[in-house]
Amino acid sequence: MLTRDDYQGTKEAWCPGCGNFGILNAVKKALLDLQLPPEKILMVSGIGQASKLPHYLRCNFFNGLHGRALPVALAAKLANPEMTVIVHNGDGDCYGEGGNHFLHNIRRNPDITCIVHDNKVYGLTKGQASPTSDKGFTTKVQTHGVFNEPFNPLAIAISMNCSFVARGYAGDLSYLAELIKKGIQHKGFSLIDVLQPCPTFNHVNTFRWYQERVYHLEEDKEFDPGNPLKAFYKAREWGDRIPLGVFYLHPRPTIEENIPALQAGPLYRQKIQPNRILDIMEEFYASPGEKPWLRGR
Repeated sequence: MLTRDDYQGTKEAWCPGCGNFGILNAVKKALLDLQLPPEKILMVSGIGQASKLPHYLRCNFFNGLHGRALPVALAAKLANPEMTVIVHNGDGDCYGEGGNHFLHNIRRNPDITCIVHDNKVYGLTKGQASPTSDKGFTTKVQTHGVFNEPFNPLAIAISMNCSFVARGYAGDLSYLAELIKKGIQHKGFSLIDVLQPCPTFNHVNTFRWYQERVYHLEEDKEFDPGNPLKAFYKAREWGDRIPLGVFYLHPRPTIEENIPALQAGPLYRQKIQPNRILDIMEEFYASPGEKPWLRGR
């Protein structure tokens, strides 16, 4: 029987009051409820305050380049589909630098869970506007206020038929933990965008600001996460009322199921066949006349 101490990593180094603490606690609760052994978990992250979370858990982790967590996670999942792969990145890391990887992983639908710590600001680099910053948000760089439209990750994901789209809130730990559990149990790409107050660089979207606005989608008895139009409508709701929950479910085959090489099981279990490689090389050198670079050999 696993306990919370089994997931304890190094001591956290976030600012006091950071929303990342709530996300970390929700992740631990979800892993504990699912009784996932640490050695069967891989956490992947890029660069940023959010990407430090795997350091604070006892499990396998890979801390890579800015915005490049998703391709690493995809490769790891293809090499060992039996591993539970969870990505932690911030809104700038995932939707800015990693935006292209975000879109194409939705297309490929790997069985990984992507948790985005969305504090609407670049916290590690001292408070520049991020892709999800609201219009008018002022920073030391955007002194006249952000004039670009904010990136809406949920609406984008729903429009691309992402198989699992959800939003949580760092101040609603139990509800967030349930969303993370559902995301891990879902077969396919699971996006969980988490509203995360940054007390140091974002003095607009605070815990109080969110607490006065968030509500659970379950309160709307007519809402159906299988209906893309209703999900899209809810994804655009922002301001006085901000919904939390599972917005969209669209089960479909994963990339692991579509790759023939994985039909015989995980790659690490498959035996290397030297003769097969020799056959391929022999075939490659068999027709030098059709390969100008081999003429004369």
